[in-house]
Amino acid sequence: MKRTNEKIAEQFKTFQILDEEGKVVNEEAMPKLSDDELKELMTRMVYTRILDQRSIALNRQGRLGFYAPTAGQEASQLGSQFALEKEDFILPGYRDVPQLIWHGLPLYKAFLFSRGHYIGNQFPDGVNALSPQIIIGAQYVQTAGVAMGMQKRGQKSVAITYTGDGGTSQGDFYEGMNFAGAFNSPAIFIVQNNRFAISTPVEKQTAADTLAQKAVAAGIEGVQVDGMDVLAVYTVTKEARERAVNGEGPTLIEMLTYRYGPHTMAGDDPTRYRSEELDNEWEKKDPLVRFRKFLEEKGIWSEDEENAVIERAKDEIKAAIKEADNTPKQKVTDLIGNMYETLPANLNEQMEEYKAKESK
Repeated sequence: MKRTNEKIAEQFKTFQILDEEGKVVNEEAMPKLSDDELKELMTRMVYTRILDQRSIALNRQGRLGFYAPTAGQEASQLGSQFALEKEDFILPGYRDVPQLIWHGLPLYKAFLFSRGHYIGNQFPDGVNALSPQIIIGAQYVQTAGVAMGMQKRGQKSVAITYTGDGGTSQGDFYEGMNFAGAFNSPAIFIVQNNRFAISTPVEKQTAADTLAQKAVAAGIEGVQVDGMDVLAVYTVTKEARERAVNGEGPTLIEMLTYRYGPHTMAGDDPTRYRSEELDNEWEKKDPLVRFRKFLEEKGIWSEDEENAVIERAKDEIKAAIKEADNTPKQKVTDLIGNMYETLPANLNEQMEEYKAKESK
């Protein structure tokens, strides 16, 4: 079995375009992106890193609720979203709020989602996405259904979803891929392999040498990509989208990445299961540093431009948190009223009880 596993793993070599120094190592695979598009991609990554820093600070101040840090995963998140079209449908996990924001979700609503406010789950028309899934891996099954719906309507669009390496240990992971594969539906399944799920090393989660090879059992395309290389991420996602809309079925993409912070801000301590040496190793692969070097070498990015993005991000985050603060507080009657179109008798009683309390 060991020889068999090694033979299978040989088929899933890591796809890369930029090395850790920002040098092109795969010229043939370079995506056809204009200088403006390359700069926009960098802008989004820098903005999202600042958003992550500010969100952590806001969480510590008690001004946000649930928050899962994203630093280190900007390339895997934003490179894949950049390859999508507006009509494509995103089914995110709880760490994937940045993709929603760049797909059109107003920033203040992202903050309200973190606070558990129902308005944070009311997406504007044209933002094709579901709210972040809290149940690990459940979005894979949902994605198979959304993709089949698009298929039956004859739409030239895809459903894309994200989970971490821990999500691949869930039954929904296999069920979703198998269903989409059986019906040849236009789905893209992304695994952001940051190596530790919540706290368990990936080597203890599976005997497989790669997570990408799990596509084989579902009969779908599988690829492993350097998830710290935004150009490689963009390229493989773009190709997966093209295959899907051309009727060639779903793809599983394993993105090798690393979250620099804790799993969430709810008390996780990554120093208990990650070494300082490993942290330092992955910091050298920072997706922003790598892409910055590439753009500076091309002469299309500068420190002044980056500082301008940072200041813009800070200003917009400040305005968005103010808008979230000014949103009327969620009431118990809002929660009860949003549950059913017609309330059952027991909730009718509770509704009247809380109406009376809230009117005082």
